Amino acid sequence: MRILVTNDDGIYSPGINALAEIAREFGEVKVVAPDVEQSSMGHAVTHSRPLSVKKSPIEFKTVEAYRVNGTPADCVAMGTHLWNHVDVVLSGINMGPNLGNSMWHSGTLAAARQAVLFGIKGIAMSTPVGKTEPDFKALAPYVKKTLEMLLHTNELALYNVNFPSNPIDIMWTKQSVRLYDGRIVPGQDPMARKHYWFTVIPLEAAEPGTDRWAVENNFVSITPLRLDLTDEKTLKEKQKSDVNHTS
Repeated sequence: MRILVTNDDGIYSPGINALAEIAREFGEVKVVAPDVEQSSMGHAVTHSRPLSVKKSPIEFKTVEAYRVNGTPADCVAMGTHLWNHVDVVLSGINMGPNLGNSMWHSGTLAAARQAVLFGIKGIAMSTPVGKTEPDFKALAPYVKKTLEMLLHTNELALYNVNFPSNPIDIMWTKQSVRLYDGRIVPGQDPMARKHYWFTVIPLEAAEPGTDRWAVENNFVSITPLRLDLTDEKTLKEKQKSDVNHTS
């Protein structure tokens, strides 16, 4: 199995190193990741300038790794161009959760989604970050178990996986869709220049069975996703309404 590993935290993130080492147990691994952090980049792609790829031997002693001056989606495009017949793209392990509405702007998930657009299975992986780095050694057994669950079939699929800091089990979930505050918090830098922070704090409690609820209760959350964003219920209602209106 050929496994392409990428992320949005950048080539030097400890999360991608941890994932690459675990992925080696499942197949042949190469890393292609952004040269700098691209968090919350979403599904941006670079089309106004050329991309460059450079080998990165510093952090990866057992895996061939390359850094790209582009976005996570760019890295998947470059990785699958340089390496034929990739079977799966793993994105992460992200330093910070990608739950609920954060899926819309997550560069981690965008990389996995780009893989599916190319006809390749994509799996995004994330974990919360506190005052210290995540304990990737402690998470490793659950990362392995998750990969065993998701890699055993050849179907084209997109998964968003979130690991709590202290997992107790694995749970299949749906996306939590709740309103966020979206406040702008003003401040100033040491030079007394104004700046602003955009906050995305959930306004409501997570509902049971969702990704947020699972992680809050120490379950690994696996959410199967799809590319089609069509609101099928509304579409059927509108189509039915149009038929009745014209008849």
